[in-house]
Amino acid sequence: MSSKNLSLIGVPTDIGAGHRGASMGPEALRVAQIAEKLTKLGLQVVDRGNLQGPFNPWLPPVDGYRHLAEVVAWNTAVHTAIYEDLANGKLPIMLGGDHCLGIGSISAVARHCREQGKSLRVLWLDAHTDFNTAQATPSGNVHGMPVACLCGYGPDVLTGIGGTTPAVTPAVFRQVGIRSVDEGEKKLVREACVAIHDMRQIDEIGMRRVMEQALDGMDENTHLHVSFDVDFLDPSIAPGVGTTVRGGPNYREAQLCMEMIADTGALASLDIVELNPAYDKRNQTAKVAVDLVESMFGKSTLLRG
Repeated sequence: MSSKNLSLIGVPTDIGAGHRGASMGPEALRVAQIAEKLTKLGLQVVDRGNLQGPFNPWLPPVDGYRHLAEVVAWNTAVHTAIYEDLANGKLPIMLGGDHCLGIGSISAVARHCREQGKSLRVLWLDAHTDFNTAQATPSGNVHGMPVACLCGYGPDVLTGIGGTTPAVTPAVFRQVGIRSVDEGEKKLVREACVAIHDMRQIDEIGMRRVMEQALDGMDENTHLHVSFDVDFLDPSIAPGVGTTVRGGPNYREAQLCMEMIADTGALASLDIVELNPAYDKRNQTAKVAVDLVESMFGKSTLLRG
C-alpha cells in the first residue's frame, strides 16, 4: 500500500446514471462506518466531506450524451481533489456517486503516475465494460462510457480532463466480473484489446487464477488503482445498485478478490461507485461494500505473513 494516510472524498451525484439515488451513496458508506472500520486497521483516515457540483437536471440525451456539461463539472472537481491528495502523499478513496466519476479519478491518477514516473494498473471490478460511445450507447448515460472516455473515445471536454488525451491506454485496464456488454460495445472493447475477465472465465478457472492474471506483471513501481462498482457483486448480496445483473461473484469470491488485492501491497487509490441506497435493504449493500473494502486494506481472518 502506497500510503497509510487515507482520505475519503464524497461525490454525491447520479449525474451519469439512468436511475436516481447513487447521489446518496457517500452517506450510506459513512453510515456503514467506512472511516471507523478502516481506522481500526491502523490506518489514518481523514474524511474530506463532499465535493460540490451542479444539480442533476434529469434531461434526455443531446447528441448521444445526457447532462454532458454537468458530467464535465463533476469530473473536473473529482480530478482536482484526487490529484491534490495524491500529490500530498495520501491514498484517496472516492465515495461515489455513479461510475462516470471514474473519468475524473482515473485521469488524476494517470496524471500523477506520469509525473512520478510510475506505471499504472487499473483493476475495473464491474458487471459492465463501460466502453460505450455516443454512437454505441442505447441510453446516453455517461456512466456507461468512462473507460472509453479515458482511452480517448468521446467528446474532448471529457477525454481531455487530465490535460492529456487519451488519459490512459486500454492496456492499463484489467476488467473483472463482466457479464453485461451492449452490442455496440462488444466490437469496441475487442478493437481496443481491453483485457476482460468475464464471469464465464471466473466460472471456468476460478477467482484465484483470474486475479493472478489480472495482477500479473506489476512491480514496486506500479500504482494500483481499483475502481469498484458495487454492481460487480451478485445482486443476492448487493441489491442496492441501479443496474443489477444476475450471476456476479458471490461473497467468498469477492472476498478472495479483495484479499489478493491487499496481498500485492500496491493499492494506491480507490473508487467505490454505483451504491444506490434507494434500491437497498437496510443498508446491507453498503455494509457488504465496506466489509470488502476492509479486506482490500488487509483485514484477514488469520495473521498472515
